[in-house]
Amino acid sequence: MLIVLPLLMFPVMIGLTSSFMESHMTRAAARTITVALFTGGNASGFEDILEGSEGFSREDVSTLERAEDLVRRDSLDAVIAFAADFDSTIAHLGTGSITLYIKETEETQIEESRLYALLEEYTEELRVKRFEDLNLDVSIYDVTSVETSNLATPEERFADVAGGMLPYMFVIFCFMGAMYPAIDLAAGEKERGTLETLLTSPVTKMQILTGKVGVVILTGIGAAAISMVGLYLGIRFVSAIPDIFLDMITAILKPGVIIFLMTLLFPLTVFFASLMLSISFTAKSYKEAQSKVGPLMPVVIIPAFLGLMPGVELSVGTALVPILNVTLATKQILAGQVNPGLMVVVYGSLIVYAVLGLLLCSKVFSRESAIFS
Repeated sequence: MLIVLPLLMFPVMIGLTSSFMESHMTRAAARTITVALFTGGNASGFEDILEGSEGFSREDVSTLERAEDLVRRDSLDAVIAFAADFDSTIAHLGTGSITLYIKETEETQIEESRLYALLEEYTEELRVKRFEDLNLDVSIYDVTSVETSNLATPEERFADVAGGMLPYMFVIFCFMGAMYPAIDLAAGEKERGTLETLLTSPVTKMQILTGKVGVVILTGIGAAAISMVGLYLGIRFVSAIPDIFLDMITAILKPGVIIFLMTLLFPLTVFFASLMLSISFTAKSYKEAQSKVGPLMPVVIIPAFLGLMPGVELSVGTALVPILNVTLATKQILAGQVNPGLMVVVYGSLIVYAVLGLLLCSKVFSRESAIFS
């Protein structure tokens, strides 16, 4: 759980996602789209384009209502209907009306774009013919030419796409990595009766607690570090990743960025470790500790998930919210747009939470009713 799962998570996710996306795009591009066409005696030129295009087939349906019903039941891919006065409107220099009936879902986006490309091809033919009839150069139609130059760095683009997901995964791994040792080193030892034996050794309670907290912190931060190794292995050995995506992730996995991320995760892991040990010390058995620590998972997931939402930015307010502040600060780090003032607030709040967690854990461990089953 602490080593294999974090190590394999990112390679498996990246490999499966890339494979499924590539397979879906290949199937959607090669799939034959079945279309019902209602022209009402108009748009003979479009019929020729449809029949001469690969990847499309025409199906005759008696009525438009029947064709719409077939689309709803997935028995037909799309319906293209031209207005009854389409040819007349075009001849009088008007705008002809065309209606495309299709079920718009994520699965049909590629098919829909292929249909729009077909209609655009026919529209371009009509446009060229109209300008020829008017003895005009079709180039006068293009009044302006707008080109977009994306000035966002690879880091900024990557942070926008996956900047919220990566810290979300790292935080979850920190929590999971700390949870099992915290339960076992407190409730587990109480259940086995070894905690009392440990207290007879020539060390202080604080030294024992320090050792336990240290182990939990190391396993938590270690799980996050191993997941970063898994991310590197995923982009290194999964061949199906698009080159642009590969370049963006490689730009992120720099030693300085990784160290920055680990310094954010460390005080958060201290907070997790001390909080879960405190709860686990109050339980009499391993199973009871699991039932008490388990409800913390939604408390961790919700603020981490909020960091994925568009419009949620790092501010003085969000910098004080544990877990959410780590997610948002990580997005800034990945984008290369670190605000020093807000980072001070983030680190300060994380340190305060870590200290409060340690004080709580120390207070619980000092109570004999908590450490003796």
